[in-house]
Amino acid sequence: MQQQAQVVVIGGGYAGVAAANRLSGHPGVSVTLVNSRPVFVERIRLHQLAAGTDDALVDFGKVLAPSVRLVVDVVERIDAPARRLELASGDRLGYDHLVYAAGSVRAPAGVPGAAEHALPIAQLGDADRLREELAALAPTAPIAVVGGGPLGIEVASELAEQGRSVTLYCGGPLGPSLHPRGRRSVARRLDALGVAVVNGPASRVAAVERDAVVLADGSTRSSALTIWAAGFVAPDLARLSGLTTDAAGRLLIDETLTSVDDDRIVAAGDSAAPSGLPLRMSCQAAEPLGGHAADTVLRRVDGRQPEPFVMAFVGLCISLGRRHGIFQFEHRNDTATRAHIGGRAGAAVKELVCRGTVQQLVLEARHPGATRLPAAFGDRERRRMLAVDASDAVGAGADRGREGA
Repeated sequence: MQQQAQVVVIGGGYAGVAAANRLSGHPGVSVTLVNSRPVFVERIRLHQLAAGTDDALVDFGKVLAPSVRLVVDVVERIDAPARRLELASGDRLGYDHLVYAAGSVRAPAGVPGAAEHALPIAQLGDADRLREELAALAPTAPIAVVGGGPLGIEVASELAEQGRSVTLYCGGPLGPSLHPRGRRSVARRLDALGVAVVNGPASRVAAVERDAVVLADGSTRSSALTIWAAGFVAPDLARLSGLTTDAAGRLLIDETLTSVDDDRIVAAGDSAAPSGLPLRMSCQAAEPLGGHAADTVLRRVDGRQPEPFVMAFVGLCISLGRRHGIFQFEHRNDTATRAHIGGRAGAAVKELVCRGTVQQLVLEARHPGATRLPAAFGDRERRRMLAVDASDAVGAGADRGREGA
């Protein structure tokens, strides 16, 4: 009997779980998922966790296929020549094929005082700490939210709906990825919630103090609590392991999602940069990337050539508190159209999408391979559809915030 190929997936987020589940349906592979926590984190609900309206956690028993072995540990180094992972516990884990789905982390703010005085909201621990700080804060105390992308908008809306005094500092235009019509809709809702929006060239936060933010024009605005909701990068695991990455730390891969350094390594999700053209950090991209990464591995296991990946975006959805939201329809290349759904209907669509991302993982866990992935286009079509200026490798996360749906 032929020995099973050992496939290890690094990261138990949307991309990693999607990949592990899809791999689990093949009799010729044994799948191990390495994740730092024993639970699945709904990152697109972290603003709700901070505000106390959701716990943002799902048991892995619900979303992960039963045959996938879960190892709760942290990968400290990838030894690609030896095909081995070195774990924080001191253990080593060998592999025949590796799926790198390490996700994203908050980017260094690069602003004086931000590390000491601003609270991030990029990961579970960040959201937990923020919830604790909010609980100890007076209800009328001024809160500064830095970042006018989807995450900043969601955090500001969630807190303002609870009666908090919130100012949103955009560092540029509000919701830069939205169509002007959608942007006006969001601005009206923020105004109705009482959020003070500071946008435009003078809205960039140049420094953070213990009880204030300092803007680029030198003016100082009072803030009892500053929340940093701008900027995401990939973790530095790939770079520190000697693999080729882009400026934001994403693993450089070709159109089949294969590492440019090693054909035994594929990447998916926020930590992947197909042909140097990274996609928006989102679960909308993560799950198809995870599925295709699994297919690339399975094709190699079966002795077949992997196929190129294609991504066709549908929309961008942002919650504006629990009762309102917006679904911005998009072209396939992730640019906004004139159409959007707002108000209570927008909130319903956003919640449907949040639940749907988890349900898609549940479906794939129970029926590996059930998810239908987009048909592949040629390299030229992929570049035409998904071209992202290489200079925006970091800016894609920094300007837009991490949008999860």
